[in-house]
Amino acid sequence: MTRCQFVHQHIKRVDGHAPSPLADKHNKMADNPFAFYRGSAQVFYADLAAGNLRMPACLDALPLTCVVGDCHVSNFGFITEEGSHGDTVIFAPNDFDDACVGYAGWDIMRFLTSLALAGDYAQGIKQAHYTHSKNNSNKPVVNEAEIKQAMAGFIRHYIETCRRLVDNPPLINSAIESVEPGTRLAKHYDKACRRAAGGSEFTTKSALAKAIYMSDEGLRFIRKTEKFTPLARHRYKEIEEAFAPYMDDEVIDIVQRNDAGTGSLNVARYYFLVGPAKPHNADSFARCHIVEVKQQREAAPLYYFTDLAPVNRLNPAHLTARCQRKMQRKPDLLLDEAYWQKHHYLIRSRHHARVGIDPEDVTLGHKSVGGGFDEYAQWCAQALALAHARGDRRSARFEHLVAEQLPGCEAQLLDTAWQYARQVQQDYQDFVRALAAPAAKPGAAAPACSR
Repeated sequence: MTRCQFVHQHIKRVDGHAPSPLADKHNKMADNPFAFYRGSAQVFYADLAAGNLRMPACLDALPLTCVVGDCHVSNFGFITEEGSHGDTVIFAPNDFDDACVGYAGWDIMRFLTSLALAGDYAQGIKQAHYTHSKNNSNKPVVNEAEIKQAMAGFIRHYIETCRRLVDNPPLINSAIESVEPGTRLAKHYDKACRRAAGGSEFTTKSALAKAIYMSDEGLRFIRKTEKFTPLARHRYKEIEEAFAPYMDDEVIDIVQRNDAGTGSLNVARYYFLVGPAKPHNADSFARCHIVEVKQQREAAPLYYFTDLAPVNRLNPAHLTARCQRKMQRKPDLLLDEAYWQKHHYLIRSRHHARVGIDPEDVTLGHKSVGGGFDEYAQWCAQALALAHARGDRRSARFEHLVAEQLPGCEAQLLDTAWQYARQVQQDYQDFVRALAAPAAKPGAAAPACSR
C-alpha cells in the first residue's frame, strides 16, 4: 500500500468515502495543510499505530492521563468558565470532542506539529499559495527560525508549568485569567470580556445575541439558512421530547446547526434556545442561553489504541463529558450525554464569549513576528499542562515525571514534529490532487495515487 492509499483509507473510514469535491468537509480541508491536519486527526493516530510516526522515548515514560486528542493551535481560545453559566474569562483548550484517556505525548506532538503547519500557512498566504479572505500581502509573517522558537518555547513552558505544580500543588486550580495590554492576544481577550454576561457587548455581540432575535412570538433563532436550518414540526417535537429533560429551563426554540467545525463537519448538531417562558423582554434575554446537542463519534485515538484504559470503553459522549470535567478547572454546569435513535449525543452549553484563535491571528503581523507567536505557544503550553495534570488531582506523579523525563529531549521533540509536519504537507498535496481527479465522488474508488 502506498502512502497516499494509506491516508485515503483512513480518511474514508471516518468520512464514509474517498476524497471528494462534493464533500463540504473535504473542500474545507483542501484550503491548506493546516486545515487538512485539523480534519484528519485519525491519520495522526494511524501513523502512530503503524510505526510511521515514532514518539521520542521521553514521551513514552509519561503516565496515562486525560488528553485533548485533537490538540492543535486553533483548539485553544478564550472562554467563560462553567459554560454559559459563568462570567470569568480564561484562556484554555476549547474542544474536547476527541478527548480520552491516553498519552500526553499525543497532545504535545500534535500541537508542536500544528505550530509548524500554522507557520507554513502564514508563509503560504504571503506567497499567495493559500487563499485567505483578507488581504495580508503587506503584513510580515513568522519565518522558520521564529516557528522553531515557538515550538521550543512550548516545550520549555510545558516543563516549567509542571515544575511549578510540583513545587506548589494548589496551582493546579489556577488558569490564565488575564492578558497584558498591547500583547498579541489582548484584543481577543478584551473581545471575550465584552461579550461575557454583564459585558458591554453581551446584548449585541455575544454568541447568544448573534444567534437570536425578538419575533412577534418571542425570542427565536435567526433564520440564517447558511448557519441554521429550521426543523419540520414533527422533527422539532421528536427532538424536544428526547432532550428537554436535560435542559435547565424552558425550551424556547430548536434549530439544526450547519457547517460547524472541520473534524466533525458531517455529524448531526442541534441548538436549543433555553430560558424563561414567554413573555420575553430584556430581562428574559439576559437569562437565556444556548445548549448544543451534538452527535458524538468515537474519539480519534481509540480506533487505533483500544486497550489503554477501561474508562475508554464508555460511550463516546459519556467519555467526552467525563474527560472535559477532569481537564477543566470549572467545567460547564450543563454537560451531559444521551442515547437517541441509535446514536450517542453530547449535551453542553455554548459559551456566551467563546473567542477562538485562527492560525493567521498569531503568525501574521508585527506583534506575531515580534514574539507574539512564541508567547502564544507558551500560553498553550501552560493551559495544556494544567489540563493534563488535572487527570490525577490526588498526586503530582504526572508532573514529577514530566520534570524528570522531558528536559534534555527538546531537540528530539522539535525535530520529530518538524519532520511530521513535512509529511502532512505531502499528504495534503496528494489529497488536493485526489479531489481534482475524475473519480473523486462519493461511492467511487479512490483515485490513483501519485506515489
